[in-house]
Amino acid sequence: MTGMGVEAGAHAARSRALAVLRIRGRALAVALLPAAAAVILLAGGSTGHLVGPGWDAARWVVSGVALLVLLAAAGVALVVARARPAVSPTVPVSEESAPDLYRMVRDLADRLDVPAPSAIALTPDCDSWLEDRTHPPHGPPARTPHDQRAPGGDLASLGRGHPHRRTAATVLVIGSPFLWWMRVGELRAVLAPVVAGTGPSAHPDIAAARRFVRGLDATVAVASAPGRCVLTRTVCAGLGWVARLLLRSCREHAAEMERGVAAAAAERAQAVDYGLRIVAQEQVGLAYAGWDRLLTRVALPAWRMGRWPARLDAGVVAALTELSRRDRLAEGFASRLGERPACDLLEEPGLVDEAASLLAARLFHGGPAEAGPDWAPVDWDDYPEEVVDRKWRSDAARLHRVLDTLGIRDTTGHSTGGRTDPAAPGHLHGTGPAAPETAPDPAAPTLARVLAHLSGPPAPDAENPRAAALAEGLSAELAREEAAAPAARPGGGDVGPGSELWDDGALPLFPLQPPRTPREILADHVTAMVCCAAMDTAGATPGLDWLDGPTLLLAGERAADLTPRVLSLTEDGDPSPLREWLTASGIRPEKPVRLV
Repeated sequence: MTGMGVEAGAHAARSRALAVLRIRGRALAVALLPAAAAVILLAGGSTGHLVGPGWDAARWVVSGVALLVLLAAAGVALVVARARPAVSPTVPVSEESAPDLYRMVRDLADRLDVPAPSAIALTPDCDSWLEDRTHPPHGPPARTPHDQRAPGGDLASLGRGHPHRRTAATVLVIGSPFLWWMRVGELRAVLAPVVAGTGPSAHPDIAAARRFVRGLDATVAVASAPGRCVLTRTVCAGLGWVARLLLRSCREHAAEMERGVAAAAAERAQAVDYGLRIVAQEQVGLAYAGWDRLLTRVALPAWRMGRWPARLDAGVVAALTELSRRDRLAEGFASRLGERPACDLLEEPGLVDEAASLLAARLFHGGPAEAGPDWAPVDWDDYPEEVVDRKWRSDAARLHRVLDTLGIRDTTGHSTGGRTDPAAPGHLHGTGPAAPETAPDPAAPTLARVLAHLSGPPAPDAENPRAAALAEGLSAELAREEAAAPAARPGGGDVGPGSELWDDGALPLFPLQPPRTPREILADHVTAMVCCAAMDTAGATPGLDWLDGPTLLLAGERAADLTPRVLSLTEDGDPSPLREWLTASGIRPEKPVRLV
């Protein structure tokens, strides 16, 4: 039954590929039709059958139209053939850096009796796929060391007996979180249906249909590029119209072709590690959950601070371990730890993790392609000090700058000193006279200043008007800071700087979260101010929670129930819940905090 399913899926894919190629043939026939008419008219005149002034005029007109149509068709065909289809930004993995991984993939391809992928790359996402990079502008596939050693010179020759072993470069793209979270057997099971896709993909008709569709897609992108003169825009408008017309005609057939390829690959992979593949798919869902939490809660705050965690994939393991401990989502987790992790298939997993982490920051946040003074990597051990502490103090400083701009002063009469300064020399060494009490500073960076401003009854059916003004001011300040930040430089993954294989201007390609609302921004800044006061007056420390991101540690324990108390202040103008929490935690809101 499996063989019949494979043949059925492959046959469906080939029939749809032929339908795509027939559309290409019809387009060529339409382009040649005026030329054929011109040939008939010219032949008729030369043989004396189509003579007279009317036929002469028709010959000139039709010949001119034929020439224009041929030129236009040649131009469209040239652009379709030479346009550069988009290539996913990835981290290339050479065979020297992962010989065991390449060996596993080749053994898997041999067992499936399909061509082996010609290269392997990693993507910072929980997904895996085959990517065809055989379009002419991409150039011939690079020869790997194995290519040079193997008889026949390419990896496709490893699977003997297959009728289409001369496949061009097909890159196996693997989600980097899978390598760190999954065991070797699980990764093999997950990759089986993906690698099986090289079989039907190797068919010449399917490969030709894919190149045609990808060329049309790239042509639409070329025609839509901005910044051209009027004449060029006119030509590109016609080019884009033709490419879109052909794409609409091919869309259904191309989609069915890909479904047939996927069905054939899935059927072929049924015989490989079927039972383990069911378990591995559960780990895929778990990996995606942990990866999403790590990016949105842990990595995103660091990216916003100009830091990028250098070991994101290692953080996935920590996050999923914590998730499994809390929610018991991974049964048999302890037994899995005894098996070989898939990252052991890499010679230097730390370097690969760092490259994938930088690419993740580029794709999900739009950061620069290279590390620099304002875009530096951070280790997990340094995350609380380098990211959490800096984030809270930067947000607190911004909050007080906006309060200064709005002319807000602390009118509660709280003393900002009232005691000897702990930093005074006499206090540190126990000598010298006590420092005199300092007068209250209404503009001092104290939590009391924030509490006094935001306290008050909200307007009917509306947010606290003072909170709304402060929120708008913070949003405007953040917008100015982002506008003044240096633009990200082009380049990323294995697509070099200046490359047109993917649209660098569209970064981030996969934004993690929608823009924060002014109310959310205000709540974040007030929370940061509370955390700064806790660190400076109650001995609290910044911490990292693998699932929730930056966290405040009081006496070594994670501070709980802070968010709803802050929201009670910012949205309802009620400071009582937060004041009670501050008193219970020993936090003094009247003391100035250290800002950056």
